[in-house]
Amino acid sequence: MSIARTNARKAAVQALYQWQMTGQNLNLIEQQFLDEDWLKDAQKSYFNELFHGVPTNLDVIDQALGEFVDRPVDIIDPVERAILRIGAYELLYRLNMPYRVVINESINLAKCFGADGSHKYINGILDKIAQQKRALEIRGRKTEGR
Repeated sequence: MSIARTNARKAAVQALYQWQMTGQNLNLIEQQFLDEDWLKDAQKSYFNELFHGVPTNLDVIDQALGEFVDRPVDIIDPVERAILRIGAYELLYRLNMPYRVVINESINLAKCFGADGSHKYINGILDKIAQQKRALEIRGRKTEGR
């Protein structure tokens, strides 16, 4: 996994957090990130996909999360919510990206930005979504391992 893509995810978490907290226009937030050079070491196209893809598909993403979280999605800690939404987006819409990569990257984001232990919560929720939405991929990996 490229460091530029990892950095795009980190920036997307911060931008989505800002959007969730302020409700600001996505383009204004994105421009702020560009102006302040926060995307210097990030894959800008992937940041753009995540940052605009999550709000565009928010209903589907939150529905997928809602099946496995222990409380309404809207009251999950905003940092964890942003990380979960990015992970769910990737599991649902980036089928070319291995589910293990998505989950691992999300765990690392939680370790970087989330509260102590939040990576376990993120792992549990995204693993359940992967089991449901990526069952063929997971079965294929188990078959390969035999």
